[in-house]
Amino acid sequence: MSNCIFCAIVAGRAPASVVLDEPDVIAFMDIRPFTPGHLLVIPKRHASGLAELPPEDGAKVFAAGQRIAAALRASDLPIDGVNMFLADGVAAGQEVFHVHLHLVPRRAGDGFGIVARAQSPNRTVLDGTASALRAAVEAYRS
Repeated sequence: MSNCIFCAIVAGRAPASVVLDEPDVIAFMDIRPFTPGHLLVIPKRHASGLAELPPEDGAKVFAAGQRIAAALRASDLPIDGVNMFLADGVAAGQEVFHVHLHLVPRRAGDGFGIVARAQSPNRTVLDGTASALRAAVEAYRS
């Protein structure tokens, strides 16, 4: 995609601090990190959102993310954990419309977190939602 910054990084037309470069995925440091070591893993093939992402590309992104998370924990960075985060759509907080998986190294008290109020639905509500979603998943598979 011509105006996609991540596609420009893949093509070598935009700078990036690359951590991993493989045939189908690339990982690089986030230019606005939440914590030290925060990086992004992206498929090299453009997909604006998850609905456009071929499953094999998603599997490669996640596999690279798992390897990098293990490497983060083994690195000299002070890390107690790693969050993986993927925003799909504006309402989910997606700002760059090329699928990307955030890897955010964590330390106790680092200030990063998801602020949300958990809901407390009863089992009937959960079962009804699960039923509706099962039907949607089956329809999507077809």
